[in-house]
Amino acid sequence: MSKKMKINAAKEALNFIEDGMNLGLGTGSTVDEFLILLAEEIKNGLNICGVVTSEKTKNLSNKLSIPLTTLKKVNKLDLTIDGADEIDKDLSLIKGGGGALLREKIIAFNSNELLIIADESKLVDKLGDFKLPIEVSPYEHQVTSLRIMDKLNEIGYEGSISLRKDNQNIFVTDGGNYIYDLSIGIINEPNIIENLLNLIPGVFDNGLFINLTEKVIIGNQEGARIITK
Repeated sequence: MSKKMKINAAKEALNFIEDGMNLGLGTGSTVDEFLILLAEEIKNGLNICGVVTSEKTKNLSNKLSIPLTTLKKVNKLDLTIDGADEIDKDLSLIKGGGGALLREKIIAFNSNELLIIADESKLVDKLGDFKLPIEVSPYEHQVTSLRIMDKLNEIGYEGSISLRKDNQNIFVTDGGNYIYDLSIGIINEPNIIENLLNLIPGVFDNGLFINLTEKVIIGNQEGARIITK
């Protein structure tokens, strides 16, 4: 059921792609559907270049013959297409379920526009049902996780934090880092939490994406609708 919604969101996103664009290519199942559709347009003569946010997206792009470049070569991206794990009414996001949040944030920050594609299940009143991913340095990471909880406790948030595992092994990001998943319930002040977490030494970044997108495409069974900020 949700695959159709994802495809519908991805189809709508194609309307925002123009010839000659440098595109940021996100990570996740909805983006995968977009890449398949994008590859068809490229076969039909569309000229774009992509910068990927993960090895997974790179591998699929290569398989689909989508031309790739680097941020260093193009400096700035016209548009990034990415997914999200949660989207609230202000278009604040939680991302990082796929483990690519640091690279996704770098690409989003260096884009003129971030366009989020998702299905209806990702819409929430307030963020926080989905665990918040935090990408950390492997160095003394256990202590970093303790400091994260200390800082959150100080501003009234309680909950649990767990090191992400891939089967029995520690999950390692494409950048060689670890991810902790944070469960603190409803996040009433995403701005404050994002800043607080990123000030802790050992934290590279977290999955709160605030004020980075002004447009979200939500796929449903019939088609797709656009939500703007």
